[in-house]
Order: sequence, then C-alpha cells, then structure tokens
Amino acid sequence: MKIFLNGELVKREDAKITVFDHGLLYGDGVFEGIRSYGGLIFKLKEHLDRLFVSAKAIGLVIPMNEKELADAIIKTLKENSLRDAYIRLVVTRGAGDLGLDPRKCKRPTIFIISDKIALYPEEYYKNGLEIIIANTRRNIKDALNPQIKSLNYLNNILAKIEAIKADAEESIMLSSDGYVAECTGDNIFIIKDGALITPPLDVGVLKGVTRLAVINLAKKEKIAVNEKMIKPVDLYAADECFLTGTAAEIVPVTKIDGKSIGSGGPGGVTLRLLTGFRELTKVDGVRY
Repeated sequence: MKIFLNGELVKREDAKITVFDHGLLYGDGVFEGIRSYGGLIFKLKEHLDRLFVSAKAIGLVIPMNEKELADAIIKTLKENSLRDAYIRLVVTRGAGDLGLDPRKCKRPTIFIISDKIALYPEEYYKNGLEIIIANTRRNIKDALNPQIKSLNYLNNILAKIEAIKADAEESIMLSSDGYVAECTGDNIFIIKDGALITPPLDVGVLKGVTRLAVINLAKKEKIAVNEKMIKPVDLYAADECFLTGTAAEIVPVTKIDGKSIGSGGPGGVTLRLLTGFRELTKVDGVRY
C-alpha cells in the first residue's frame, strides 16, 4: 500500500508524522471520507468543497487547491490499483509545540489513504441493523459547529462505546435538549406514512453528502421529504428507519433499543432508495 503524504507517495510503513503534529496532539484538523466505485470517485467535488469549508471554519489554510487534491487522490488510487475503494483525506494543522497556539504550526500536514472497506456485512443490508439511543449527547452546536468535520471525534467515540457495550452496531445521539441528531458516523432517516423525515441541520447534525443525495433521490421519486425535529418516540413509531453515510451508504435499521421498527425488516421505501443510490454511484462523480 502507498500513502500520499505531503506531496509524495510512500510505503505504508514509511508514512509517518511527528508526535508534535497538532492533529495528533489536539485533534486540530479536518478530514473527508470518500468512496470510489468502479473507477468513479463518487461526489468528489462535494467532498472537497466541504473539506475547504471545514478548514476555513477553523482558520486552516490548505496548501493545495481542489484540483491538486483531486489529482492527488486519483494518483493514490492508481498507485494502489484500486477502483472500488474508501479514501480518507486528512489535513492537520501540522507540527508545532506542546502549546495550543496554531501560529506555531508553520505548514499543514496532508495525507491520503486509499483502501478497501466494508463497514457493514451484506447481511445487514438484507436484515437491518439493531441500534440504541446513547446517553452521550451530541456536542452543542454553539460550542462546536457540526458542519466542521474535524479530527476530534471523542464525542462520537463515547457514544460508539455505548453501542459496543450494548452489543449493538450503532448509537443514535440526541441533542442537548433531547431531539434526535445523528448517529456516531451516519445521518438518520425515518419513514412515516410514506414520507421521508430527517432531523434538520440546525439540530446539530453534519450536512452529509450521502444525506443530501438521498433527499434529492427521494424528491425525484416523488417521495415527500420533511426536515423536522424528531423525538425518540417518533423513532419507535416509525414505519421504516435507515442510516446514511459515505461508508455505510444506505443501511436499514430494524430495531432501536430492542424495539422492532415497522414490520421488523427493511422497508420498501428504504430498499427503493438503496437501489436508486447504488445506481447513482455509477454516474455521479469523477472518473479516473
């Protein structure tokens, strides 16, 4: 495996950064998870746009433009002979000292990892996930803007640990005032009376690339879409539920906190959207 690191492709064992990098010391950096399907990098522009928005929000100047990053991603995929892959693009503040001052970091660190990934086995797409609602609440949006896809994921990790302890695959995180926000790595949707419902961005959720793709797919399929506040009780009463994310794609949820959702199996609207999404991954992106 070759890793892109600060302009060079290096062997995995040689892909090293200093322990003084503020991405490591403080989670000071931003990232994107991107997928390629059959030699097409899915929604590459949307991911790169979001990366630069995140970087700007934390005052991080990326020393490469979008075209240069796109070329670097393609170069990394080709070097590793990958056509179906997960890509992790990371930009850290760079090497500094043991203080917080970002001015001490003279140049950001950029690395790109490309590899195969299967977040969930195929059986979950057929039978659905069992998930829980975590006690760990989502960071309040006034403290950390949820649109910043930063390297600091401790909030999410704590909720993920709760899922592991409960022998579940994922945790739903609530906002500070008890509304459904998102899962530890995915956005969440429910179907009720034929309509698609997902939490609004201002409840404190990431503007997911897959989330928006699914909303647009639903509208194209003449499925009503509502972005509105969801309470836990609304989840239990839903006809269907599913999660979305770059790695997860669209994965059905069939149990929440041990309670069966709808018929107890993946619903028809969910499967219809999953089929449409997989068709979209064949055409919407950059070929290499």
